[in-house]
Amino acid sequence: MTIRVLVADDDPLICTLVAVCLADIAETSQAGDGEEALGVLEQAAVDLLLLDWKMPAPDGLAVLKIVRSQGLRIPVIMITAESDRSCVLEAIRAGASDYLIKPFDATALREKVKKVLQLVDRQAPL
Repeated sequence: MTIRVLVADDDPLICTLVAVCLADIAETSQAGDGEEALGVLEQAAVDLLLLDWKMPAPDGLAVLKIVRSQGLRIPVIMITAESDRSCVLEAIRAGASDYLIKPFDATALREKVKKVLQLVDRQAPL
């Protein structure tokens, strides 16, 4: 089964990095801002959402809140340059599954993705 990942980040290099790093385990699509990400989510099934915190409107945290308010249980990994604990806690309270601090490498990304997807598999109803 192919994992479908949506990467929402206004930095095309991050989107490309994620696509390359996950190429053997996931099919990735990209969105350059929050509005585009929400549009993709309306049109396509996604198994995992990688959200940049600071991207054009709505920002990643706002997208996360919208996704959760719509009842979508998609796992979400927030991508942020902020390592401030209060920011991380805010994202977790809003429904983020995990977070990844920029800059990150391929190994860290793959480990986060696998960890989050394993947690989702364990929580799936029997």
